[in-house]
Amino acid sequence: MSESPDAHSLVSASSQLNLMDIEPIDDKEFDIPQVDTPPTLESILNELEDEEEPFVLEDNCLLNTENMDAHSCETSSLASSDSGEPAHLKRKKRTVEMNATVHGSVLRHSLLKGISAQIVSAADKVDAGLPTAITVSGVIAVGTSHGLALVFDNSQALRLCLGSTATGAEFGAVSALSINQDCSRLLCGFAKGQITMWDLANGKLLRTITDAHPPGTAVLHVKFTDDPTLAVCNDSGGSVFELTFRRVMGVRSCDSRCLFSGSKGEVCCIEPLHTPPDLKDHPITLYSLLAMGSLTKILVIGLKPSLKVWMTFPYSKSDPSSVPQLAWQFVPVQKTVNPVLAFCRGDTINFLLVKKEETGTIHVIKQRQLHLNCDIISLSWINSRTLVLVDSHEKLQVVDRPSQEVLETMDLDQVQLVYNSRHFKSLATGGNVSQALALVGEKACYQSVSSYAGQIVYLGTKSAHIMTLRNWRERVDWLLKQEHFVEALNLAWSFHEGTAKAVVGLFGDPVKRKAVVADKMVEILFQFADRSLKKCPEQGKIQVMEQHFKDVVPVMVDYSLLLCRTDLLFNQLYTHLVENVVAKGVFLESLESYIVTERLGHLTTPVMRDLLAHYHGNGMMESLESCIVHLDVTSLDIQQVVRLCWENQLYDAMIYVFNSGMNDYITPMEKLFAVIGPPLRKGRSLTDEQVVMGNKLLVYISCCLAGRAYPRGDIPEDLVPQVKNQVFDFLVRLHSTDSSEEEVFPFIRTLLHFDTREFLNVLALVSYNTNQETQPNTQTFEDFKNDKQALEYQQRIVDILLKVMVDNPDFTPSQVGGLFTFLARQLAKPDNTLFVNRKLFDQVLEFLCSLDDDSRHTERQQVLLELLQVGGVVQFDEGRLLVLAEKAEFYQICEFLYEKKHLYDRIIDCYLRDPLRKGEVFSYIHNLLSMPGYSPEEKRMVWDKTLQHTQELVTLDPSKSADLVSFHFHEEVRPIISQLRDDELLFQFLGCLLEPREGDHAGTALTLDPDLHELQVGLICRFAPQELLSFLHTSQHYRLEEAIQITQQFDHSEATAFLLERKGDAQGAFTVLLKTLKEKLTLLTSESDEECEGDDEGKLREEEGESSLRKVVTSLDDIIALCHRSSQNLDQQQREVLWFPLLEAMMAPQKLLKGPKAKQTSDALKELTMKVLNSMSSFIPLPAIIQRILQDPVYGKGKLAEIQGLILGMLETFNYEQTLLETTTSLLNHDLHWSLAHLHAVVSRGLHPRQDHCNICLQQYKRRQDSPEEIIIFSCGHLYHCQCLQRKDCGSGLTSNQQGWSCFKCSSNQGGRGGVSTEAARIRSTSLAQTHVSSVHRETGAEAHGKKVFVDVALDAQQTQSWDQLRSLYRGPSRLTILSELSGCHSSEKAGLLNPTQPGTGSIFHSENFQLKLSPPPLVEE
Repeated sequence: MSESPDAHSLVSASSQLNLMDIEPIDDKEFDIPQVDTPPTLESILNELEDEEEPFVLEDNCLLNTENMDAHSCETSSLASSDSGEPAHLKRKKRTVEMNATVHGSVLRHSLLKGISAQIVSAADKVDAGLPTAITVSGVIAVGTSHGLALVFDNSQALRLCLGSTATGAEFGAVSALSINQDCSRLLCGFAKGQITMWDLANGKLLRTITDAHPPGTAVLHVKFTDDPTLAVCNDSGGSVFELTFRRVMGVRSCDSRCLFSGSKGEVCCIEPLHTPPDLKDHPITLYSLLAMGSLTKILVIGLKPSLKVWMTFPYSKSDPSSVPQLAWQFVPVQKTVNPVLAFCRGDTINFLLVKKEETGTIHVIKQRQLHLNCDIISLSWINSRTLVLVDSHEKLQVVDRPSQEVLETMDLDQVQLVYNSRHFKSLATGGNVSQALALVGEKACYQSVSSYAGQIVYLGTKSAHIMTLRNWRERVDWLLKQEHFVEALNLAWSFHEGTAKAVVGLFGDPVKRKAVVADKMVEILFQFADRSLKKCPEQGKIQVMEQHFKDVVPVMVDYSLLLCRTDLLFNQLYTHLVENVVAKGVFLESLESYIVTERLGHLTTPVMRDLLAHYHGNGMMESLESCIVHLDVTSLDIQQVVRLCWENQLYDAMIYVFNSGMNDYITPMEKLFAVIGPPLRKGRSLTDEQVVMGNKLLVYISCCLAGRAYPRGDIPEDLVPQVKNQVFDFLVRLHSTDSSEEEVFPFIRTLLHFDTREFLNVLALVSYNTNQETQPNTQTFEDFKNDKQALEYQQRIVDILLKVMVDNPDFTPSQVGGLFTFLARQLAKPDNTLFVNRKLFDQVLEFLCSLDDDSRHTERQQVLLELLQVGGVVQFDEGRLLVLAEKAEFYQICEFLYEKKHLYDRIIDCYLRDPLRKGEVFSYIHNLLSMPGYSPEEKRMVWDKTLQHTQELVTLDPSKSADLVSFHFHEEVRPIISQLRDDELLFQFLGCLLEPREGDHAGTALTLDPDLHELQVGLICRFAPQELLSFLHTSQHYRLEEAIQITQQFDHSEATAFLLERKGDAQGAFTVLLKTLKEKLTLLTSESDEECEGDDEGKLREEEGESSLRKVVTSLDDIIALCHRSSQNLDQQQREVLWFPLLEAMMAPQKLLKGPKAKQTSDALKELTMKVLNSMSSFIPLPAIIQRILQDPVYGKGKLAEIQGLILGMLETFNYEQTLLETTTSLLNHDLHWSLAHLHAVVSRGLHPRQDHCNICLQQYKRRQDSPEEIIIFSCGHLYHCQCLQRKDCGSGLTSNQQGWSCFKCSSNQGGRGGVSTEAARIRSTSLAQTHVSSVHRETGAEAHGKKVFVDVALDAQQTQSWDQLRSLYRGPSRLTILSELSGCHSSEKAGLLNPTQPGTGSIFHSENFQLKLSPPPLVEE
């Protein structure tokens, strides 16, 4: 390989590689697809493709930010071009290229092929081993696992191979590398702790340093500072040392000084501040700053002029396995450039701004943090605004610091990044490192990443890769190569506006930069247009072609307008697109949105002509109209547009063209009047189109008189007076120019016929605006003249209106009334100058109150009311007006006049006579009587008037009448009731009166006399018997005797029975209900005896029979419920007197049944009889029931077949209850035994004392050998002498033979500070099992042997309480509850207690091994 002497990058010589030396590639092995035509050499050389494309594109960025500063953009590129990529990397790129976002590809990823090939070759041929470390300066140095250092120049040529495998065998792998600033020296750190220095000019070994740090530790970092005689190193013991290189008398030496000891906290990352060449004079360089990252914090120290710690900063909380990271960068801040330290451990990056104060001190300022959702293992600056980081999943992310956005994401899996874990664990020296440092080392890759001059190199196990920022053209071209034209234009526009991020290559002032980008965007637009025409589908549906161009053309239009290049849009792009008819149509249609939003105001003549033709040809007239009214008139062919607008009813556009193009405001009105005038004069109804024209005409006139242009904008100020005068002159013309036979004032007459009210509103608005525009302080003579002329016009129009409308039968009362209402409002204004003859108002009054015309009654009344409400100068004779209003039945007018005279009682008559407002009389009365502001006399008159009309009010609405009475007339209830002649009306009124009030009248329920309640009972019996029981339940104010007589009078047995039961006569209530039941049973048996002849009659009889049976069931349910309620308080004999007649009443009809339906009726009655038996079995003994049944002839015959089910039911119930009793007894016994056994085990458990001495006297428990002594041990483990406890008053005497004790120590802790513990505290601290131990000492020879004897084990009151707590604590689910539920479920089953069950149906009586399924007892650990 030949070396290029002029190369300035590591990759520039890659194109000069001898391709013939490379072995042929197997297509199948690498899955390379076949191509039809192989590319030529010229085509390959002309493409920018593979050299500049990244190898993975995963852009997650979304937004743009401001331009980068020039200081951080252009650098002397270490990798200005790529040396190519392997085929598998290109395939990976193709799978994700569509993920490109608005930022495009920010980073260029290149494989350093020359260096990668040399690394592999060195491993194979000279046994250099795998790569372990890399560093970049003017050259690239790569360390290997066998102790070699390979040095490459900027053309990737191997210049030096430093060291040997023998060195590797002695020193171990290269663990750290560093090159000084002038690229003359290389420092190599080794896994066994040695450091070597090499001369890069000739490859000589200058120093071998073996004593710079403690032996047995690996070198993790070694780094030159800006001073070539000063370096720092960091070993696996966590210590940091300063290395000072000297050369005295030709002898090279190295002095080492410990800067930080690993015993104070292990440092695993160091980073000296390197100053760029253009900032050598920066004042911060005097301090030689060094950043150190330990496992808990970072430190910034100054090595010069003397060692000093400037700052310490702890990490935020993070994963212990996270790797600390440090990175310096000079950043421009407020016109000054200062270093910023980025550091992190985990997912949060912190920034510290370091600057020198005038006092000579270093000031550190904390900046905004950056939070990322990843664990960072590598952190590098690529320029002053952009960081490149790698996370623990080997995902590379490009982050914009100011906006904190991720601009791009790449996957580095295929790089196979080299990790420094072996060195952090110091495996070469025996692994003598801390667990914390070894854990961090799992993710450490410090020596695999090196940044220099805006480029970052990553070391893989078999390759080296370099990352650089693409310039702005490359980023745009990259998107263009993917044919992402929309994204390319979007990105280019962000460059144009200065909002893009990580911008490289844009220089000069903003105007020049915008011009450069704009030229590029124009180029893209031409490419986009060509591509859209070439890629257009030639076959298929027209909708597909339209959609294709709809995705393309609006984008071109939008960016052309953003660039203010309408010449480009219309003269070049449009002429190019018109070749395709579909593209032409889409282009013309896309212009509408820009015209309407006023982004495009002028079209060229050819485009305007095509636009009119296209929109007209496709029927898009509304869109065409909206375009015309927003375009500059000078671009329009006025004659063509006017003709087109008139033919297609585009009136807005026509008016706009006349007004803006010719300053003609009258011709549009003439054209519109010519259309709507004739049909209105002939009395014909207008079409929808003509109505639209009329409405537009009114709006147009209103705009002209108000000084506003139609349909948008304002009339030029100098034309406003002229336009107003022209419009007024036009409206008051005596005749139109077309016809002389028409009536006078045709235009005003036409507008009045079209919409009188809206035309008058237009005139009123103009009058208001004229008055508002008069500013006395700024009036000139011309203004006054104009105002005076406007007032004359107003008076003239009013006179014309009166002349046209008064005494004209063509106008309705509403129209005439509207005119006079308008006039009245004008006259009522304080600055009014109009004059109207007052007699005209009297004529209008006669006209509106005329009795000859019954039509439009409501309309005439409303008009007159509005006229009266205006007030002001309009004054009528109220007496005459009242007479006319009463004759015309204008009750609202009457109310208006009565209210002015305070005759509020007469207003009630108005409401009652007005059929439309009758219902409002109640609210009126209530409000007047309730609200303040009315005199007592006025309220009294209304009160009296209401009482006079009671009958009428109740008839109108009984409910609202009742509300009114309860609120205001509660003392007049009896007189009001006496006035009501209709009983049904009285029933409704009383019902509403007695109901509880809700809503506004809540809490106003009346307490009426009992006779009124009894009156209501009788009325309910007559008119709503089904509501009687409900009323009797809710009402409490009737007398029982009188109510019973009323219900008996109307033969309402259920109500009578209810009242008798409430009275306490249960037997009487039972007799009444039993009588009713017997009557219904008689009816049922008689229906079963009747024979039916025809089918229809049979169906009718069957329905009647079912109805009778339902009545029997209902009656039976009532009487059973009564018996249930009554039996609770009766003795056995009284119960039998109650239940047995009911049983006999049900059994008696069964023997009388005859006819064809006897069997069906009998079965139904037997089922009901069983229902009675089931109910009475709870109160009557079963033997008595059976005996009574057997006495009945229906059940007493035969072989007990009829009562077999009854007897079986009894036996089944007995078996169930017997099993239930036995099981319950067994459960209770088992639970009691288990609980006592558990308590006994707890109480008798052996206790182990914590110490062998008394906790009070602190002497051993066997302190005397001659006499026995009692000892007490508590379950808490404390041991005491009995005498010591007695002295401390820790005993509570229960009986003469029992003594209760409490632990002195525990009770003292719980009892408070130094105070005597209370009895409650003693109880709480009492041991669950207090064991009295007596020490009995017997002398045997010379030795005394102590023996502990349990003297008593007893349960005192406190232990009993503990036992209760324990029992409740360990109690499981209540078995009794479960059994009760089982019993309830069994008794509530459909079969019932006495229902017959057939053999073999699963009855518990037929089950020989019937058992209850019960839950097991709770498990408690012993």
